[in-house]
Amino acid sequence: MTTEMNPNDILAKAESLRNSLSSGFRDEIVKSLYTEAEYIAKRAVKTTDNKRYDFDQKIDRLVTSPITGLPIMLILLALIIWLTVSGANVASDAIANILFGIGDIGRNFFNSLGFIPWWITGFIWDGVYLGLAWVISVMLPPMAIFFPAFTFLEDLGYLPRVAFNLDWMFKKTGAHGKQSLTMAMGFGCNAAGVIATRVIDSPRERLIAILTNNFVPCNGRFPTLIMLGTVFVAAGFSGFTSSVIAAGSVVGVVLIGVAFTFLMSWILSRTVLKGEASAFTLELPPYRKPNFGRILYTSLIDRTIFVLWRAMQTAAPAGALIWILANIHTGDSNLARVIADWLNPFGLLLGLDGVILLAYIIAIPANEIVVPTMMMVYMGAGMMIDGPSSSTAIYDLLVHGNGWTMLTAVNLMLFALLHNPCATTIMTIYKETKSLKWATLSVVITLGTAILVTLFTASTARLLGWV
Repeated sequence: MTTEMNPNDILAKAESLRNSLSSGFRDEIVKSLYTEAEYIAKRAVKTTDNKRYDFDQKIDRLVTSPITGLPIMLILLALIIWLTVSGANVASDAIANILFGIGDIGRNFFNSLGFIPWWITGFIWDGVYLGLAWVISVMLPPMAIFFPAFTFLEDLGYLPRVAFNLDWMFKKTGAHGKQSLTMAMGFGCNAAGVIATRVIDSPRERLIAILTNNFVPCNGRFPTLIMLGTVFVAAGFSGFTSSVIAAGSVVGVVLIGVAFTFLMSWILSRTVLKGEASAFTLELPPYRKPNFGRILYTSLIDRTIFVLWRAMQTAAPAGALIWILANIHTGDSNLARVIADWLNPFGLLLGLDGVILLAYIIAIPANEIVVPTMMMVYMGAGMMIDGPSSSTAIYDLLVHGNGWTMLTAVNLMLFALLHNPCATTIMTIYKETKSLKWATLSVVITLGTAILVTLFTASTARLLGWV
C-alpha cells in the first residue's frame, strides 16, 4: 500500500535533502548541462577553423588566468585612475576659472544695480551658484574621463572577464559574481552602481550589492583622496613621479574599499541576508571592435550628464547652507566655526577634527564640496574658495595652521572611503528597493564602519605613541 505525499510534504522533503548536498551542487548541474550541450554540438555541427575564435581564446588564457588575470585587472584599474587623476586636475582648473569668472560678473552686476541687498547677492552668487560651480568643475572632468574609459572596456568585451575573475571571491562571501560589474560602475558614481545592480536576478544578492556599493569610492570622493595623496603621500616627489605616487596611494585606498566590500558582503550574507548563493552562469562574449560613437553617447549622455544633473540638484541647497553658516556671526566667530568647535572633541577622538566632520555633514548632498568647505572654514572665509594654490601652501595651512598630523590625513582617507552615501545615492537606494529600512541600513552600515575604523586606527596610534 502506498501513501500519497501532498505538495507540502514534497517541499519539506526537498528542503531536508538540500542541506545534505555539497555547496557546489548547483555549479555541477550547470557544468553537466554545458558538457552535454558541447558533446551534442560537436556531433551535430561541422565547423571550419575560426581564427578569430582562437585569437579570443589566446587572450582569455591571459586575462582570465588565475595567475595573470587579477594583475592585469589591477594594472588596468591603476591606469584608468592615473588618467583620471592626471587629466581631471587640468580640466577642473579650466572649468573652475570659467565658472567662477561668470560668478564674478553676476555678482558685480547685482552690486551695480544698487537696490539689491548684499545678503541676496551673497546667497545667490556666493552660495547657490558657487556650490553648483564647484560640483560641476570638480565632478565633470573625472566623469568625462572615467566613464568613457569604463564604457570602452565594456564595449570591448572585457568587463565580463572581470566578473569571471572575481566570481570565486564573491561566491565565498555569499554574494553574486555580477556584483563586480556593479562595483566597477560605482567608481564613476555610486548611484549609477546601485542602478546597475538590476543585472542581478536574485533579490537577496541584489540587496547585498546595493548595500555594499558605497565602499567603492565614487568620483565625488576622488578629489579628497587625490588632494591627500598629493599633499601628504607624494609631497617629496615632483612631476610624473608625483602623479604616479599619488595615483598609487589612491589605488591602495580603492583596494581597501574592495576588501571592505567583500567583508561586508560576507557579514550580510550570514546575518540579515542569509541565503544560498545562486549559480552564476557566464558565457564570455567574443572581443569586438569598440563603437566609439556609442561609447561617447553612453558615457557622456546616459551616464555623465545623468549623474551630474542629479548632483547639481542636491549641491544647490548645500551651497546655500554653507553660505548661511559662514555669514551668520555669533561673537567673534561665524556659525560654521562654532559648530566645528562643538564637533571637535568627537572629531579628535576619531583622529580627525570638527571642521572635517562639519564638512562631511554639509556635503551629504554632494561629496565634491568637502575640500572647499574645509578650506572655507579653516581660512574663515564667507564663501566657498579654492584655498592655497600649491601643495606646499595647502600643507602649511593644514599642518602648521590647523594642527593636522599624518594620522589626520590617513584617517581622513579612510573616512572619505567608508562614510555614508551621498544624498543622491541614498535616494537611488530608496527608489530601487522601495524600502526606507534598506536605505537607512545603507547609511548605518557605511557610517558605522567609518567611525569604528577611524576610532580603531586613532586609538592604536595613540597607544603606540605615534602621535
